[in-house]
Amino acid sequence: MTIRHLVAWTINTDDAADRAAKAAEITKRLKALEGVVPSIESLSAGAGLVEGNWDVAIVADFADLDALEAYNVHPAHQEVVTYVRSVVSARVAVDFEL
Repeated sequence: MTIRHLVAWTINTDDAADRAAKAAEITKRLKALEGVVPSIESLSAGAGLVEGNWDVAIVADFADLDALEAYNVHPAHQEVVTYVRSVVSARVAVDFEL
């Protein structure tokens, strides 16, 4: 069973340039996890393109729920989480089986 992990965030600023910079930084940090966190099978991340939608999102696939949990607790992921929490105001997430 493959698990798809989707998360989207709203950046905690109304300034468009600041929002874009923070979304780009989140995207960069998330993409850097590929090849570092062994349980990631695939990962896509990017800044939102349409005003009024979520600002940045990730889609990642894992072999199973144990692989997803290994990702969640991996130190490199936890570093990203710390940064993300410092610059976002809202988060939505869902994990489902493909």
